Amino acid sequence: MQRNSWLLGTATVVIIFTVSAVLFFSFSTSCLILKNGDTGEVIASFSVKDGDEFSVTFIHSVNNSPVTDVYQIRKSKIYVDRTIYYAFGAGVQTEIEEGQTLEYGQDGSMIVSGFNRLMDPLSYIVGTVSDHILQIHGKDISLRELCGKNTTVQFVLKRRLFHFYTCSK
Repeated sequence: MQRNSWLLGTATVVIIFTVSAVLFFSFSTSCLILKNGDTGEVIASFSVKDGDEFSVTFIHSVNNSPVTDVYQIRKSKIYVDRTIYYAFGAGVQTEIEEGQTLEYGQDGSMIVSGFNRLMDPLSYIVGTVSDHILQIHGKDISLRELCGKNTTVQFVLKRRLFHFYTCSK
């Protein structure tokens, strides 16, 4: 009798867990969340799916030219995909590593791709001299305006229930 009760209880727990997991993944979406790296406060969030890209562009503090880091969502993680820059100099990549390629854009940019590197964590300190611009879903967003100068912004992926309440588009 006790064994049957134990089996019934275990089966009930497994069923509840399975149903909960199915409901969670059915009614949640993956979000790119920008958090204050010091306080943990959520600053903004954006719905994303595997294959989506976003980028952060800034003026490099040493060689004073634009740099764009492009990231891709893969298997619910953030990977650096490529970097676009316009001038060689201190602080930017000067050698191509194994598996990477260098191409030139029509605008004279240098595009290094093939990083395939997991970014965990991914953080930026928002510039005090020049802005950092987040581009996501075709929109350019000033991180200075959104977060404030000198703020450490952490980019994380999380699933959130009822994405229309918790994620921006």
